Amino acid sequence: MGTNGSTMLEPLRQGLPPIDPAAVSSSASCALPPRYEAVRGARRFTQSTLTQWDLHDRFDDVSLVVSELVTNALRHALPADAPHEDGQATAVRLHLMHWTSRLVCAVRDPSRQSPEARTGGEDFAAESGRGLFLVDSFSDSWGWHPLAGTLHGKVVWALFRLGPE
Repeated sequence: MGTNGSTMLEPLRQGLPPIDPAAVSSSASCALPPRYEAVRGARRFTQSTLTQWDLHDRFDDVSLVVSELVTNALRHALPADAPHEDGQATAVRLHLMHWTSRLVCAVRDPSRQSPEARTGGEDFAAESGRGLFLVDSFSDSWGWHPLAGTLHGKVVWALFRLGPE
């Protein structure tokens, strides 16, 4: 895994329940364009990755959560006037990580704003709350963590427990 991958995983490890990082058996990630069609691409990426990992039976729940996390990142973390520093500052990236008994979906975005600290009009707050409610309902746990170092923004993650086969 490259430097970006290692840097990406570090804040996740800080924010996740204690899981031995050495036990990660597989990980995959993809950059997403700042357009709403990216949600469809994220679902396709999730489907092919889960199929490779023989976790296709979890696709419905995981896909719903990925869709919500990516939609939130595109809607709230990429304002139209956001600066484009080397094309990286505004990048949204989806990461999937598979441990023996856990699956983590993580979306990195350039905003440091908490996904739960939304203020504004009623519709805006209600829509944001609905997405987080779905993430909370379909995953076993979720959270977020600001990125440190040279990466700006945050990671919002959702964890799925994988039962014994």
